[in-house]
Amino acid sequence: MSTPKVGFVSLGCPKALVDSERILTQLRTEGYEIVPSYDDADVVVVNTCGFIDSAKAESLEAIGEAIAENGRVIVTGCMGVDEAAIRNVHPSVLAVTGPQQYEKVVGAVHDAAPANTAHDPLIDLVPPQGIKLTPRHYAYLKISEGCNHSCSFCIIPSMRGKLVSRPVGDVLREAESLARAGVKELLVISQDTSAYGVDLRYVEQEWRGRPVKARLTELCEALAELGIRIRLHYVYPYPHVDELIPLMAEGKILPYLDIPFQHASPRVLKAMKRPAFEDRTLERIKRWRETCPELTVRSTFIVGFPGETEEDFQYLLDWLGDAQLDRVGCFQYSPVDGAPANELGLEPVPDDVKQERWERFMAHQQEISAARLQQKIGREIEVLVDEVDAEGPVGRSEADAPDIDGMVFLEAKHTLTPGEVVRARVTHADEYDLWAEVMTTSQPLKFVNAL
Repeated sequence: MSTPKVGFVSLGCPKALVDSERILTQLRTEGYEIVPSYDDADVVVVNTCGFIDSAKAESLEAIGEAIAENGRVIVTGCMGVDEAAIRNVHPSVLAVTGPQQYEKVVGAVHDAAPANTAHDPLIDLVPPQGIKLTPRHYAYLKISEGCNHSCSFCIIPSMRGKLVSRPVGDVLREAESLARAGVKELLVISQDTSAYGVDLRYVEQEWRGRPVKARLTELCEALAELGIRIRLHYVYPYPHVDELIPLMAEGKILPYLDIPFQHASPRVLKAMKRPAFEDRTLERIKRWRETCPELTVRSTFIVGFPGETEEDFQYLLDWLGDAQLDRVGCFQYSPVDGAPANELGLEPVPDDVKQERWERFMAHQQEISAARLQQKIGREIEVLVDEVDAEGPVGRSEADAPDIDGMVFLEAKHTLTPGEVVRARVTHADEYDLWAEVMTTSQPLKFVNAL
């Protein structure tokens, strides 16, 4: 496969020049060749300036020249914030992105001139999947940054900004690279996974010869083709989350939802500026489990939020009893500098009361978790082996995310290694973990590997 070639035109101020350097550095890292002429280029990138009218005119002229000389042009930079102004003059440009949108520019180049991804271990210093801090058999896949919510206890939007979704083509190419490198489970993460693509207006990009929409359901359907476990984290219960449950029931993605409910009392949820539809949520959880009986629901909660009364807390405990969540974490509220909750004028909950409520919460949920895990005794489960220590192999079922959920302690008559997937029969359970006997030797995942 020949090396793809990129021509680059950089206009504007030194800040734009630095942007160009970053884009070019990434393209060279990925194996692209940067060429000085239109004739040799497979695609041309024009980094525009849009500060004053004369700069805009110069940018439009440069775009026109690139189209005339090459025909395959990607536009980025300051003038890219007004895509209509560019397309009104040059409708044939392949893509338009704004300033500092490095991933989108590189993604557009990928679409126009796919990189040669063949890895040579004798030459390449970085593996194709990048440097990972997780074990080889699982990895995190970040699909967006920032958040559009304004929860009163949280400062993430002020630190990380509003929602910025990654182009769907970039996400899928990274996921495919990880799968090829031996990853057996992808953990999809963001600040608000359900909102993926809203800021992009769900724009489509090509992947595997067909268009894929930048929307969570369509993304999950595409990820399912990789033939590995797909686990969703930080899922807000928007209406379209209902669309994911059939995918779980069909075995396309793991039957696992990590939804940060935070509380159940309508009064506390209102103060938190969270959706206060706890009754409808119970109905939805029931419907989800009817569609997908294997569904695991995990969540996190905050106790001791300012103004929380004993009645509010008891409401939360009762709600937990009705919801029967599988995995739950709980935190005592702690004021954070800059959080809007500090300005609500609500009565702080004393530390000793917060501690007492936290202990009651955990004891209540432990009873629920233990009862639900007891129901798994005697059943067969699929286990991904994470490690093998002096006491034997330890893994995770489909209901367990690494570091935050339970583990499965395995008894096997043969040697297992991390990354293997086995079938096992559950023999024992406590509040968090399972013990199981391995029934078969290592086997492929139950999904069809389409790589």
